[in-house]
Formats: sequence, C-alpha cells, structure tokens
Amino acid sequence: MANIALLTAAGSGTRMHQNIPKQFITINDRPVIVYTMEAFQKHPEINAIIVVCLKGWEKVLQAYADQFNITKLKHIVTGGKTGQESIRNGLFELEKHYLPDDIVLIHDGNRPLVSAEIISDCIVTAKQHSCAISAIPCAEAVMKTNDGVVSVDCYPRETLRRTHTPHGFFLKKICDLHRRAEAAGITNSVASCTMMFELGEQVYFSAGSEKNIKLTTVEDIEIFKALLVAKKTEWLK
Repeated sequence: MANIALLTAAGSGTRMHQNIPKQFITINDRPVIVYTMEAFQKHPEINAIIVVCLKGWEKVLQAYADQFNITKLKHIVTGGKTGQESIRNGLFELEKHYLPDDIVLIHDGNRPLVSAEIISDCIVTAKQHSCAISAIPCAEAVMKTNDGVVSVDCYPRETLRRTHTPHGFFLKKICDLHRRAEAAGITNSVASCTMMFELGEQVYFSAGSEKNIKLTTVEDIEIFKALLVAKKTEWLK
C-alpha cells in the first residue's frame, strides 16, 4: 500500500498582495512550496508526491524540486478554476498510476510547517476509518453574523473543531466522492471535509497543531518566519 501526498499549489494568492503566487514566495532562500514538499519528502511513510500547480508555473516548480532534491515528486498537474476542481485534477491523475486502496493525503501547499506527527496520525486514522481530517480544538468564542456588524448566534466552543490539512482518504473513496459531488452539482466546496458533509458522509478527525498555519496574508508570513526561528533554536539545544 502506497501513501501519496497531493499538494495543492494552484492558487493565485490575491490576499497576499504580492507579484508572485504565495506558494512561490521565497523565505530564507526557500520558496514556501519547497518547505511543504520537504516535509513529505522527509517522512519515511510517504512514497510519492503530486503537486497540483498554478498554470504556467509547472516548470518553475520542477526546477525547484530538482534544486532542493525533492526526489519523491512524481507528478505535476495543472490546477483548475476552483480548489475543488484542482484537487479533482490531481486525484484523477493518481487513479492512472496507483491502486484503489492506496492512501492519499491532500494538503495545502501553503501549509509548510506540517509535522511528521501530523502526517503519521493522518495516515493511521485514514487506514482505520477511510477518512482523516486534521483538526484542532477551538479555543476562541465563535459568533455568527449575517451582516458583519451584529451577532445573531454563538456556538459552544467545546463542540467545535478547526480543520486544517492534511485530509487523508483511500484513493478510490475520495475519487468516488468527487464524482458524486460533480453529479450533484457541488462544484466549489471549501474543502474535502465540507464536500463530504454536503454528501452526507461521516468525517473523522486526526491530530492537528496550531503551528500548522496556512500562509494566506502578509501577517501569516511574519508568523511563519518567527516559527522558523523558534525551530532553529530548538535544533541548537
């Protein structure tokens, strides 16, 4: 049984307000997507990596993979118009090369601090339940609003989970889910877990971490830089 990492790197990153996509921004001499690929490259249970890439950046991605010795990168697929379509493009490419009961971990390419422990627990949980969604408890009070000005409801935080990636599945199961979603007219679900919910499927949680941040804004980049410094300090001990 193979474990394949499917990394999404097809977004344009408009909220970052930079001239290049967020996943290709260089931090400490490394593009963000390289940090993410390295996390899966170093994990002993990951057999292959596929990246769903922003159109026009495929050769750049391959050049970075060659430069930083990402030998597990086996496939680069062009992304679609939505995140859901991009993931589907990658999954349907994997169907051509891997077995139905192989595990695929779908992960945001701009979550570069995913740990080995998170990856391992996602694999274990996916094998047990055929689904694993990395998640953490919600520590904040969560309010609902219809207009962004006044609250209309609140939720007990102990019942809430904040979902991250990776999302782990058997390859056949997640491909079948995408086909069902397409047939049902579900075309732009926020994430695999929300698509599953819309299809009436049960979602199981695997381990997450506050450090597994998604780089979406300039402020996130500053947090990422600080966490990298903290990591180096730990290595020096």
